[in-house]
Amino acid sequence: MKKRGNKRQLQGIVTSDKMDKTVTVLVERLEKHRLYKKYVRRHNKYAAHAEANECKIGDKVLITEDKPMSKMKRYRVSKIVEKAV
Repeated sequence: MKKRGNKRQLQGIVTSDKMDKTVTVLVERLEKHRLYKKYVRRHNKYAAHAEANECKIGDKVLITEDKPMSKMKRYRVSKIVEKAV
């Protein structure tokens, strides 16, 4: 069977854990502006599946692309990199 390629992995901070088995993760990236050549901070929010509900607000997590689990969820929390204080 052929391998279909690497799954996308993103690192971000949990901003909401109010849903059951789902967390909202804020991912920031730096992008160079085409005209002004200045780095601009961009961000996206992703809904990620957290099976054991172990993530809390402020945790730094690694999310991995996965098959669609619902209308919004296309990522799964693969690892908690750093716990919030």
